Amino acid sequence: MKPMDHWRRLEATLRGESSDCVPVALWRHFPVDDMDAGKLTALTLAWQRKWQFDLLKFMPPGTYGVEDWGAKTAYAGAANGARVVTDPVVRRTEDWEKIRWIDPRSGAYGQQNIALGQTARSLGGTVPILQTVFSPLTTARKLATERLFADIRCHPAALHAALRIITDVTIDFCIEALSVGAHGIFFATQLASHRLLTTVEYEQFGKQYDLEILDAIRGRCRVNMLHAHGDDIMFDLLSDYPVELFNWHDRLTDPDLSRARRHFPGVLVGGLNEHHTLLHGGRDAIADEVQDAVVQTDGRKLIIGPGCVLPVETSDASIQAVLDAARNMEAQAA
Repeated sequence: MKPMDHWRRLEATLRGESSDCVPVALWRHFPVDDMDAGKLTALTLAWQRKWQFDLLKFMPPGTYGVEDWGAKTAYAGAANGARVVTDPVVRRTEDWEKIRWIDPRSGAYGQQNIALGQTARSLGGTVPILQTVFSPLTTARKLATERLFADIRCHPAALHAALRIITDVTIDFCIEALSVGAHGIFFATQLASHRLLTTVEYEQFGKQYDLEILDAIRGRCRVNMLHAHGDDIMFDLLSDYPVELFNWHDRLTDPDLSRARRHFPGVLVGGLNEHHTLLHGGRDAIADEVQDAVVQTDGRKLIIGPGCVLPVETSDASIQAVLDAARNMEAQAA
């Protein structure tokens, strides 16, 4: 088959058609450097130009959504390069009143779209770019850490008032991201887990706000990805979200790719165990996971990817092994 560019490969995959090779998208944090828009731009461009992934998930620091409200954060050496909240904003229920509307074109929010815009201009539309956006309830948890769960059950009105504001700011941030060059969003929820909430709780405090954001950007995007973080995710509850791509830790928690295919009509993104196989498995183990993902999905509507962000210690050899295996799948099929 004639080689395809990134867009043609993705568009064929979205239609459920075969392409010249199985698409691949891997992403990682750039800890500490990601706090500077210029450095984040340069590192993102180097990452994409080196590996030529079929989709570029933009990787701002995971705490950007709470810093403008006053949360203090730090990189404490996490294996995946993520920052943590060291000083939350909401310590008592009445602190939810501190969450007022902010302009996402300035501050920490604004820096992420400045960096994305610079990246998009440099890449010139050659690859789909998704801005990372956190669900309102995920942002609320980072603002309050574990007291969020008590307020869900004991002070729902106070939390809903804050979620209303967070949702409005998130919508404005998404629209700005699309205006500066993003082709869609990577929408991450970290609370849609049966280990954390009941289904009814997530419907009330999570899903209604999630869908409001996705509805607000409908028609402005070429492709969006949903990421459900954690174990025992509420896959059935999320499977009707209006997104084209769905990503979760399919090697670590249910459902696997084959069962997910029966419930979600779009493209599945996964197949790799980034915590074990990419770090310790070697070329053969990586190739086995890629092949198994292709078998589970019949090689259609699949993008090979991690369950979540790569560990920063992931070697170039492992990344190359993923790309080689994906290309080999098409060579065998041909």
